[in-house]
Amino acid sequence: MKPRIAAAVIGASAGGIDALLALFDALPAPWRLPMVAVLHLPDVRDSRLCDIFAQRLTLPVREAADKAPVAAGTLHFAPPGYHLSIERDRHFSLSCEPPVLFSRPSIDVLMASAADAYGPALAGFLLTGANEDGAAGLAAIHAAGGLTAVQDPREALVGTMPRAALAAHRPDAVLALRELRDLLVQLDADHAP
Repeated sequence: MKPRIAAAVIGASAGGIDALLALFDALPAPWRLPMVAVLHLPDVRDSRLCDIFAQRLTLPVREAADKAPVAAGTLHFAPPGYHLSIERDRHFSLSCEPPVLFSRPSIDVLMASAADAYGPALAGFLLTGANEDGAAGLAAIHAAGGLTAVQDPREALVGTMPRAALAAHRPDAVLALRELRDLLVQLDADHAP
């Protein structure tokens, strides 16, 4: 029997803001599952990403900070210009290592580190995007026994990223955003104590 999901990591690029807003639309309260997202953005230090999502969501939205814990019931975003990792003690780590697939933050870096920290208790979602970042990370989650879900590339604004994930491994689910949202809601319900 698989352990219940303890955290979800989500990656997106081109078209990602709208996709993430649809994924997180009207999540039920109280929300318990910690979520960590990487969205490819220009390398600017004063991102308004958290403000945009905090205005539209009922759950807390924070930019992940170095050494801060992964908080339950919270949506954490990777800050621009840094790779975001999750350590085995389930705290965040930021680094300025070179970009991966032209991206920093990198979806692959987040997902691979989260797979190491959570093992089979992790869910990974990969959405719309214009490069292959996230395919290897999602495969690492799969190899660790976690749940993997990909946005249907036919529905994605840019299908390159979902197609790369499908080429790298066979995910547990390939779904439209509305169905991915339903899956996320079910994972939160299963996460409840």
